[in-house]
Amino acid sequence: MTSASERTITLEADSRHAPGVPVRVAAAQEEPPPTHWVSRVAFQLIVLTQVTTQVAMGFAVYHGWYWLAIPLAVLVSHFMHGALIGFHEASHGMLRKSRLLNEIDGILIGVLSFFSFTLYRAAHQTHHMYLSTERDEEMWPFVDVKFPRWARCLAAFVELNFGLFYSPFLFWRMFFRKNSVIRSPRVRRRIWAEFVLMIVVWTLILAAVTWWQVWTYFLWLHLLPAFIAGNLQSWRKYVEHIGLHGHTAKSATRSIITDTWSGRILSLTLLHEPFHAVHHVSAGIPHHELPLHAGSLQPSAEGELAPFPSYRSALKHLFGELPDPRVGSHWPEKVRRST
Repeated sequence: MTSASERTITLEADSRHAPGVPVRVAAAQEEPPPTHWVSRVAFQLIVLTQVTTQVAMGFAVYHGWYWLAIPLAVLVSHFMHGALIGFHEASHGMLRKSRLLNEIDGILIGVLSFFSFTLYRAAHQTHHMYLSTERDEEMWPFVDVKFPRWARCLAAFVELNFGLFYSPFLFWRMFFRKNSVIRSPRVRRRIWAEFVLMIVVWTLILAAVTWWQVWTYFLWLHLLPAFIAGNLQSWRKYVEHIGLHGHTAKSATRSIITDTWSGRILSLTLLHEPFHAVHHVSAGIPHHELPLHAGSLQPSAEGELAPFPSYRSALKHLFGELPDPRVGSHWPEKVRRST
């Protein structure tokens, strides 16, 4: 007998199939995962590097070195994007060992990003429970067969270009809409409290910026990179799920496994979010352990996606689906052909 790790995948299609393309598989395989850089303190390093880069950008703006401030703003936006993934980790209770620190980090990041941490945590559960179905509200309106193609394309355009505002809107919609899935009175009271906290904090921030007349620094050090980070967050979400028509973790999710040094840095600074299907298979795996399960991402059933070797190849696959953005296997075939 051979162990599961020794079995090989038999492809009914050409063995040179493109990464990310659904394949038919006769047997499962657990391949040795590629070497990736992992760290339990990756989030703390991301935040420290973000703050350091913002200080450097402040000096650049002060001296009028905008040729330096622009690339630094892009770099800060990447680390802000990493911090947003930390927000997601906190919602699963896995960002910090201390529950108190986990809550503090989640609330702080949420307030600065126009999110209620409690709302995100409650709503995000539906994404895992009802992945790529009509009840997956994080994928709205792309899971709603009643939405016409033009409306879905408009939603995609707004989300991909104004993610800083669209993403919070998506979750506040879940809270305020009729028949909201957020029904617990205790949870709703806490969400309202965080909403009030958000208003108070941002009122104080904007008042301070106005009082000291530091709008230039506020725009450069926070608003510009935050705007870019919001769009990066949206693009990553689309890479992970939009345009896929499966109903399981590996058929409804694009994962990226790259073995280049730049890919390893990117994965580390995104808390290994590129191994996204692993997270959907088991949401309790902390970020620093995700690469250890890379072998489980190989297709083991018909319709599952092989991991992509880079974000470039995953984006190419996404671009082919953006003209008619849909999510899930519940779309009727006649609708697929006509929209």
